Amino acid sequence: MDIRLARSTDAAAINELLDQLGYPQSDPATTAARIKTWIDDPDGAVYVADTEQGLLGVISVHTCPFFERDGTWARIVALVVSDKARRQGVGSHLITAAETFATNQGCLRMEVTSAAHRSQAHTFYESHGYTVTPTRFLHTLPH
Repeated sequence: MDIRLARSTDAAAINELLDQLGYPQSDPATTAARIKTWIDDPDGAVYVADTEQGLLGVISVHTCPFFERDGTWARIVALVVSDKARRQGVGSHLITAAETFATNQGCLRMEVTSAAHRSQAHTFYESHGYTVTPTRFLHTLPH
């Protein structure tokens, strides 16, 4: 397995992964454009788990400066492991890549959000040292 930075040409495979997570994508070209945006942003990275069987996972991570103190923190924006490769270490390799990116960016903390119904994901994150902080507020902005 090769953990590498995503390329725009990975769009179709990433769409399949996002669909498995419950986020169906309509067009690989749109996803390719999003990947390009991430490639061009030095504060973020997208890694894939590339194997002979194709892409088995994807993770995106983005950094942000703290406002209230010095330093930066990072957020896992998305993590998907193919349903045919779960519990085989793919997610752990992807987390390591994201945390390495964040550490190299000088980040002091990582965070991730996960829907309440994803209990297996919660167990996975806790097994990697993430702790539950239960309060989150969302507001959709008009567009």
